[in-house]
This record gives sequence, C-alpha cells and structure tokens, in this order.
Amino acid sequence: MTDTDQGAASMSTRPERGTSEIAWPRSRGTRSSLIAQFGSERADLAGWALTSGDPLADAVVADVHDGHPEARQAVQLGIRNGLESLDDPPDSVVALLSHTERLPAYADDHLLDHGSAPFFTMPPPVHLISLSAGALIRVYESPSIAAVLTSTGRLVDGAERRIRETGTWVATAMLPGSLRVGQPGYVATLQVRLLHANMRRLVRSRGFDESAYGTPINQVDLARTWMDFTITSLRAEELMGFGLTTSETASLYRCWWLLGHQLGIDARLIEGISSHEQARRVDELLQAVTGPLVADSATLAAATLGSIAGQLHEVLNVPEPIGSRALSALARRFHGDAIADELGIASSGVADAVIARAISVIRSRRVKARQDSVRWQHNQDKNLAELRAQLAEAEQAQYQTPGQLIH
Repeated sequence: MTDTDQGAASMSTRPERGTSEIAWPRSRGTRSSLIAQFGSERADLAGWALTSGDPLADAVVADVHDGHPEARQAVQLGIRNGLESLDDPPDSVVALLSHTERLPAYADDHLLDHGSAPFFTMPPPVHLISLSAGALIRVYESPSIAAVLTSTGRLVDGAERRIRETGTWVATAMLPGSLRVGQPGYVATLQVRLLHANMRRLVRSRGFDESAYGTPINQVDLARTWMDFTITSLRAEELMGFGLTTSETASLYRCWWLLGHQLGIDARLIEGISSHEQARRVDELLQAVTGPLVADSATLAAATLGSIAGQLHEVLNVPEPIGSRALSALARRFHGDAIADELGIASSGVADAVIARAISVIRSRRVKARQDSVRWQHNQDKNLAELRAQLAEAEQAQYQTPGQLIH
C-alpha cells in the first residue's frame, strides 16, 4: 500500500472513542445508516468527529476569557515570533504553538517553498470565482454552519466581508514560504483557527443546539470545509477551463494537508488525499453526516453571489447585471442543477452559452501556453506578482489580530 493509499484509508482506522460514548446528533444522520454505507470503524470516526472541536485552540480562548489575561498577549506574540520568543507563557499557549510549530514529516522545504506553484497557473480572479460561487456556497449548504452564522448575527450582512477575508487568507497561505512559522500565511491561518474557537464559545453561550448538530464547528464541519477549499474549488476552476495536471493537483492537496494541520483538523480526515477521487470518497462520508439544505443556505447563497458580482465589476469591469447572470450560470455548473434549484440559483440559457464558448477558448489557450515552458513560467510569475500587489494594496486585507478574534 502506498503512502497515499494509507492516508486515504486512515478514515477507517483508529477511532478515538468507543461507540457507546458517542451521543449522535439527531440532525446528522444515524450511526446505523453510516455503518450500512461505510462500515463501523468509519462510522465511529464520524461520530467522534461530530462531537469534537479543537481542544488546543479552545483552551487558549478559555484562558483569555476566564481570568488569564497573559494568554492574550502570549498568543499574539507567539503566533508571530514563535514559541521560543515567549517568557513563561500559559500552558494552553504552549500546547497550541507546540502543535502548530511541529511540522509533519511531509512538510519539507520543497513543499513549503514550491508546493503552491500550481495555484499561480491561473490569474487571481479565477480563484475569486471558485471560492465564492464554488467553495463558500457549498460550505453554506451545511445546516450546522448556517446555524452558527445565524447565532453570531452574521448570516447575510457579513457575506461580502467573509468573501474578502476568506479570499485573502487563502491567497496569503498560498504565497511561497508563507506557511513557515511566523510568516504571513501561518499567522493568518492561526488567526482563523482562533476565530473558529471564539465562535465555538460564542454560539454555545447563545444556545447552539448541540443535540441536533453536534459540537459547533466540529471536526466534520472543518474537514468538509477543507474539502470545499480543495476538491470543490479545484473542480470549479477545471470547469472554467483552468485544469491542472495530476502532479499539480497532488501538490496543492499536500499544501492543504499542512493548512489542515495548522487549522487543527484531525489528520485522519484529510492526510493522504492527493486526487479528486480520493477526496470524493472521504467527502461522501462527511456529506452523509452533514444534513439536508435549510432555508438559510439559500439565503447565504444569494448573498454570496450578490456580493461577488460587485467585486467582479471592480476586478474585471464587468457590468453587475451581466456578472450576476454569469455567476449564477457558473454556480449551476459547479453544484449541479438539483442543488442549484434548491438554493434558488437562477438559470440563464444565454449566459450559459456565452460561458461555454469562453471556457472552450480558455482551455485551448491553456493547452497552447503549457507547450511553451518559458511562457508558462512567465504567466505564473505574472499571476504571483498580481496577487502580491493585491495583498499589499489591501494591507494584508486588514486581518484582525488574535486579540480581536478572541474578544
């Protein structure tokens, strides 16, 4: 068995708690149905994941809010300067930073410095579309995620901000060398992790129904979102004509293993995945315990498409009415007609025909560009430079500090 096969197979091994200990959330399927589809070991792992959050990040947030003010400053400084820079930090901060600074064996210099190169084979606006009309819409299909956003009061009014912040985080994380300790991608990813922990604490204080959904922002939710930033986004880009080779795809998945490690996602749920087929098999288990669409999912989808249409106008100078129809047509391609209908995403035969012609042209040009290695590298360098310029102009998108995230 290859390393990849072992990683993909890890979904069926080493559950951390017995079946009798799992209080299965009533809105996330049933253990018996999962056993019938995936076997008892994978069902037990799914049950554990539904009732597990991120103990390391949660402990830091708890210290900050429970009378240990030194934790706030310690985690702020430690994320940026490393654990060794801290003088007698709280145990919770030591545990979190020890975990994130301990690089997995696969995270060698080549991965850290060159693994994300395929991300730059396409211009930044392509990622903006795949992130919004692709990844985020599928994230919002989860009833538990919609319930979290409802509890925080950010269901619709925060849609545009979430797109910008998420897009900037992904772009920053993909910069060469950016996932090294203390570098911008590492800092941004740890901020996201603390944000999740803070939201987990907040929604619990507001009566989040764990008996229905499990732990808020649990390991299933985190791993499923990881899938949306990988297979959903990459397939969306492929459908737009920006396909990757097998090796390029595997390289990006490996980068996302490390991002998953830094985000606090259990390695058994994601590590070893290096192809869409492997991702799909794992995602089937996660989807089986996600639950059906709710009304808030359609509301979030509409807010997302509405927000990104305006951003496309800014980036590409596309009139917003045309951009809106084009985005809806792309979203239907990404998610399929059945899900698109449930989400209330409009169809447009005219827009779809225009998009089909454009995709054909893009694919043809991309094949031709690959045949000239100098031109291909030039395009990657240009896209990387454009992304760096956008990040600089936005002043790193005004990321919140860890102190703000855990207020």
